[in-house]
Amino acid sequence: MHAPRSLQAGFTYIGLLVAVVILGLMLTAASRVWSVSEQRERETQLLFVGDEIRMAISGYYAHGHRYPQTLQDLLQDDRSPVPVRYLRRVYLDPMTNSADWKPVPAPEGGIKGVYSGSGLTPIKRANFPPIDAFFADSDCYCAWQFVYEPRFRGRVAPGIPAPGNPAPGNPAPGNPAPGSPAPGGPAPGIPVPGNLNGQ
Repeated sequence: MHAPRSLQAGFTYIGLLVAVVILGLMLTAASRVWSVSEQRERETQLLFVGDEIRMAISGYYAHGHRYPQTLQDLLQDDRSPVPVRYLRRVYLDPMTNSADWKPVPAPEGGIKGVYSGSGLTPIKRANFPPIDAFFADSDCYCAWQFVYEPRFRGRVAPGIPAPGNPAPGNPAPGNPAPGSPAPGGPAPGIPVPGNLNGQ
């Protein structure tokens, strides 16, 4: 008489084990989905923050034709009588959750860009804006370098000359400076992609 009860208890035990295994698999799958979703969100933040820092560096460079020595220089530029702020704060690296950005050194000194120290493989593999086209198929986020590179280093930024008196470094109307781009060409100081070697 006790055999059927033992058999029933055995089936109940097996059923519980199967339920636990299924629950575990579901939790694992949910965890993976959540992890991928979180990484995508951090990735989007990295692209936004990196571009903000790049544009701040471009503003700093346009103001005095020098790169900042540190990111702190972007918070308050005292090179003119009225201090200029290019960033409100130094953003955290979304991938590492720290402000430990890796600098991309400029040949003439200072930093011309930054990149994340994360070694994770990006989820986004394509469809980047033109300025970040070289991010495609990168092995790690550390290859996403947000670099500002002036198109024409030799040209002086146009000032506001007095009437009939062109500013130094600016040719008179109708006489383009040697080596300057043809009319209709890109304006100097447009952010362009850097290279992966940080040179």
